[in-house]
Amino acid sequence: MTIKSLDPLRSFAFLQANPSAILIDCRSSMEFLFVGHPVGAIHIPWIDEPTWDVNPHFVAEVQKTLHTKGSPEPSIPILLICRSGKRSLDAAKTLLQAGFQEVYNIEEGFEGERNESNQRSTLGGWRFHGLPWEQC
Repeated sequence: MTIKSLDPLRSFAFLQANPSAILIDCRSSMEFLFVGHPVGAIHIPWIDEPTWDVNPHFVAEVQKTLHTKGSPEPSIPILLICRSGKRSLDAAKTLLQAGFQEVYNIEEGFEGERNESNQRSTLGGWRFHGLPWEQC
């Protein structure tokens, strides 16, 4: 199995066409709450404050989410998003190793890469493309 990659626009279209698919935002709690997140995203941090260590319960939390949603099958599509697509790629690799079969990494992430002024959300990402998002 390999990780599939989709840009934000194709990810949104995929989610619309596949209502059983699950969108997981794997950024930190502070990012999810204060920077914003895609509407409908489930927050399961890959790395979180205060220690910034990899979440040892990440796979179990994803499995629990699938069961809660009534979709315990490892073949349910899971789309992962982080800030720029790097942490979500690491999380996706771990899910594949744990037996999940259809795992997608959202390229560009929620905020995209930094521009020449060291700012995000100007070159790419979920918000840059005008896709639905919210803040807490």
